[in-house]
Amino acid sequence: MKNLLKLEELFMFVLSIFLFTKLDLAWWWYPVLLFAPDLSMLGYLINTQVGAATYNFIHVKALGVSIFVIGVVLASQPLQLAGLILFGHSSMDRILGYGLKYPDAFKHTHLGMIGEG
Repeated sequence: MKNLLKLEELFMFVLSIFLFTKLDLAWWWYPVLLFAPDLSMLGYLINTQVGAATYNFIHVKALGVSIFVIGVVLASQPLQLAGLILFGHSSMDRILGYGLKYPDAFKHTHLGMIGEG
């Protein structure tokens, strides 16, 4: 089952890249911004509860999809790009086993413990 879920996430990651190619932006924007959502981990400098909340807010795929759709409606390529980066990054994280965080520890995710299994 885990491999099937990772394959599904891979397809979503590829979808984000495909949709990015439809934007009139230089190719390098995608790889340069791909890890920007990880800035949300700065919340862990305060404590694990704040860290989990900031991380999860940014890594919920609905946020990326919503921002992308708003960008389409407003014909705003920067918003579309932001949405695709959030969506693609979250899919990439899940492929690598980084899920949404529980407030007790960074390694405790909805996919299990990071580094186990």
